[in-house]
Amino acid sequence: MTKKTISKRQWRDGVSAKPKNSRRPSENTAAKAKRPSEKPASGRAAVQRPSENKTSNRFENRTEAPKQHAAKAKKLVVRNPNRKIMERARDLKERRSDLSRMEPERLQKVLAASGVGSRREMEDWINNGWVTVNGKTAQLGDKITPDDQVLVKGNIIKLKWADRLPRIILYYKQEGEIVSRDDPQGRVSIFDRLPQAASSRWVAIGRLDINTSGLLILTTSGELVQRFAHPRFEVEREYAVRTLGGLTTEQMRMLTEEGIMLEDGLAKVERIREQGGEGVNKWYNVVIKEGRNREVRRIFEYFDLTVSRLVRIGFGPIGLPNRLKRGQFYELNPAEVANIVKWADMGLPGERRRR
Repeated sequence: MTKKTISKRQWRDGVSAKPKNSRRPSENTAAKAKRPSEKPASGRAAVQRPSENKTSNRFENRTEAPKQHAAKAKKLVVRNPNRKIMERARDLKERRSDLSRMEPERLQKVLAASGVGSRREMEDWINNGWVTVNGKTAQLGDKITPDDQVLVKGNIIKLKWADRLPRIILYYKQEGEIVSRDDPQGRVSIFDRLPQAASSRWVAIGRLDINTSGLLILTTSGELVQRFAHPRFEVEREYAVRTLGGLTTEQMRMLTEEGIMLEDGLAKVERIREQGGEGVNKWYNVVIKEGRNREVRRIFEYFDLTVSRLVRIGFGPIGLPNRLKRGQFYELNPAEVANIVKWADMGLPGERRRR
């Protein structure tokens, strides 16, 4: 009976098996008989120890979980626009493109827009032969239509086509938040704070590091992300920068005309101007046309200046709304989204794009 008790506890709960084994050798009646069998029992206990660590790690992760689930961001409520704009917004929201008349799109682009992965990932998967179109192995450069059947790693993909106006939200990112869905360190993510997009997912247009705050644009359109973020479009990013110490006139001229050499290549700023400050703290308005990692900070570090605060206040045609507070978000209405779509030269639903 004692064997059955040990066996049950060992299989059901590895943690409690260890103390049971430690008491068995002290029993006088079965000490000699059970010593040979104690080795496998202790072996099981040794195997169980990693699971004990895993169990404790799970509990540790659970204690960290509340840090990941931050309070939901509040939505900025604005006054409704005039009736004419409201009617146009309602019309744009209900408009749909005729899928049968849609022109073929690049395979990796459609897969990325359908939430399968990033365009770069999809290109790798296509090259690896993991994607088929109508039963044939796809090649990089293939285009598809809504009538085609696409399988990825043997699974049928429900493709999402841009047959309606995308959604866009503006979020005032706070310092201490990351722009990533997966983080082993359990830090607060902006995606934990934002509402979910029904039947789609939010994609951030460019990233801000954990110590940078300000304007973050999110959308459901992969094409719009490309239009904003791809280096070939040279979309301007505007920042308010506070530094410990100041730049000289010559250094500011160098940044706008000649540029400086960083580890990943030449860096230039489109515009830079002083914005005042107190004591050793100086404020600058900086506009760049790239989105390299920590580029603004590294530009100032080149001149031995530390950036004590960095706020993005503009990205392309979109500026940080004055009424938007830290940790708040604002969703553009369909009329505002249509203006951004036109700026991106993407075409509105139901309209043929000009070539």
